[in-house]
Amino acid sequence: MDRRDFIKKTAVAAAAGAVISSPLSSLAALENKDNKAMKHLKVLLINGSPRQKGNTNLALAEAAKQLEKHGIGTEVLQIGSQAIHGCVACNQCHTTGRCVFDDDLCNHAIEIMTQSDALIVGAPTYYGQPNGTVLSLVQRMSYAASKVMQNKPAAAVAVCRRGGASAVYQTLLMPFQMQNMPIVTSQYWNIVYGRTEGEASLDAEGLQTMRTMADNMAFLLKKIHADGEPKYPEREKHQTTSFIK
Repeated sequence: MDRRDFIKKTAVAAAAGAVISSPLSSLAALENKDNKAMKHLKVLLINGSPRQKGNTNLALAEAAKQLEKHGIGTEVLQIGSQAIHGCVACNQCHTTGRCVFDDDLCNHAIEIMTQSDALIVGAPTYYGQPNGTVLSLVQRMSYAASKVMQNKPAAAVAVCRRGGASAVYQTLLMPFQMQNMPIVTSQYWNIVYGRTEGEASLDAEGLQTMRTMADNMAFLLKKIHADGEPKYPEREKHQTTSFIK
């Protein structure tokens, strides 16, 4: 083999090696980039039920377990039987970013939300409505910490014995839609059925709906944070119109 043939064969072999190794090295680079970007992702799950180990907790636990399979951290905040103030429209939070009532979970929830990238709120059905404490908490969070919640994906979960859950689901979504929070959907409305403690474990479709919701949330979060820093749409400056003249 003369020098010319040697150089030619060496070049071909090098090119072949590059073709074979390039996709593998690119995949490894993407995985490393993905892992780096995903390490800090976290979802806050608020359990509005007074029963800490009830069916609402069971539904949220199913979603949390699925999120963790995607490498996304979770933190569950239990309202339980704690008393929660209703908003009194004092507007002090617009100056401080915190609610004036500092003796319940609201400001603690805002602190967790500041460190979280998405939100899931679950509630039982009381007379076709979410229970009062979770409504008070979400309303005050939304008013005091709108800047913290802006752009972060959100989902609602309703739990009921038989009926009224669709109204609960719609009510819980309303604040999210006013804060540019992308709504995370599933294969069905995010509803799980169960009356007595643990009965929701028999609702196979409901639990699958929770897992699908979590899959969709993980997918969306990874897209938003694909480059390590979240990317959100540019928006016009907000303007309001009053209909009272």
